[in-house]
Amino acid sequence: MGGFFAVASKEDCVFDLFFGTDYHSHLGTRRAGMAIFGKDGFNRAIHNIENSPFRTKFEKEINGMSGNLGIGCISDFEPQPLIVRSHHGTFAISTVGKINNVDAIVKDIFGKGNTHFLEMSGGDINATELVAAIINQKENIVEGIQYAQEIIDGSMTILLLTDKGIYVARDRLGRTPVAIGRKDSGYCACFESFAYLNLGYTDLRELGPGEIVVLTPEAVVTVAKPGSKMKICTFLWVYYGYPSSSYEGISVERMRYNCGALLAKRDDAKPDIVAGVPDSGTAHAVGYANESGIPFSRPFIKYTPTWPRSFMPTIQSKRNLIAKMKLIPVHDLIKDKSLLLIDDSIVRGTQLRETTEFLYQSGAKEVHIRPACPPLVYGCKFLNFSRSTSEMDLITRRVICKKEGDEVSEEVLREYTDPDSERYKYMNEEIRKQLNFTSLRYHRLDDLIESVGIDRDKLCTYCWDGRED
Repeated sequence: MGGFFAVASKEDCVFDLFFGTDYHSHLGTRRAGMAIFGKDGFNRAIHNIENSPFRTKFEKEINGMSGNLGIGCISDFEPQPLIVRSHHGTFAISTVGKINNVDAIVKDIFGKGNTHFLEMSGGDINATELVAAIINQKENIVEGIQYAQEIIDGSMTILLLTDKGIYVARDRLGRTPVAIGRKDSGYCACFESFAYLNLGYTDLRELGPGEIVVLTPEAVVTVAKPGSKMKICTFLWVYYGYPSSSYEGISVERMRYNCGALLAKRDDAKPDIVAGVPDSGTAHAVGYANESGIPFSRPFIKYTPTWPRSFMPTIQSKRNLIAKMKLIPVHDLIKDKSLLLIDDSIVRGTQLRETTEFLYQSGAKEVHIRPACPPLVYGCKFLNFSRSTSEMDLITRRVICKKEGDEVSEEVLREYTDPDSERYKYMNEEIRKQLNFTSLRYHRLDDLIESVGIDRDKLCTYCWDGRED
């Protein structure tokens, strides 16, 4: 995934940019950067944040930066923002999204005379550099951004900083959000709407799908109107979104309460306590407890003072170990108890299996698992929300392929997404046995959509049902 913050101010913007970007640290784990335009031109800093948080890496830089226009980002992959010199002039650019057709676009650009792209470690091309090259194919920046949105298979939100203002473009189908805030001294744009509140901004509006605006200290001007079709990622509310954010007017925390309540309405388990896997499962568990009347409790506590990075290191086995090391049991709340545990989702299943074993070892009598979303059957094609390199990383696909063979038709896969089908029931039971749960009941997709409370056609649910339309 990734997060971003942009500021256009009548005053120096560095303070707002620094803290606004920092407020997006939950969305990325590898790289972070800021680019500012002031009287001395462009100034940029990029750091690796794999082993320490954003603030500690950029404290020195902010003392030497000044300007009225700036963009910042937290990234899971490529170093950015980049500073580019082209026929549009010099600009800084940052992106959030995913490009599935990189090879085809690179081949096309080479055919038009572009000579090279820089490779990152691992041999990948920096996606932000590729977006800049696409934009530079057109006569002006707005046409270039629209061209990028048109030819990219995937999703791409773009910040482009010039000496006159900041172009902010939400991805074509609005899979990720863009919120605009304002105060007397100027305007800001960001992924997470809460990020500007403590900086003195108030809500102005959210950009529509494909909309492009230019931020200046004096105004927010629309230069490309929004499209009529939206497919915002539903998983933002389930997991990625920070609890104090909202998207399309829907509060993340409130949605998670709704989610837990609807889980409870369909359930017949009678545990002693309800708990959430810290931190993303907590609000879902509160909603479940409020609806069911079963007491909410915290049978284990997440120890975070010396573990500020949620997903570090990048090696999966080490990440699993650290996730386990963070959880400290409260034995009085576990021993001889029947527990119902809510997590945001089950991806590989490794961490939740280890958490369950950890609870049994701490004296739990039963461990009932209630994921807050349906089974993840399809790998996301539109956002980098998972480090999985193959759909076979998903426990659902491994169970399905063991039953059906390596070649599984789309028709059969769809049956595994139907909670009323026999294939779904088989998959559910196999996962329960593999992960050693007392019982397993996933959230239904129709209930999840009701939890959000906006039109089904405006939500992307691809990872659960394979629907792209």
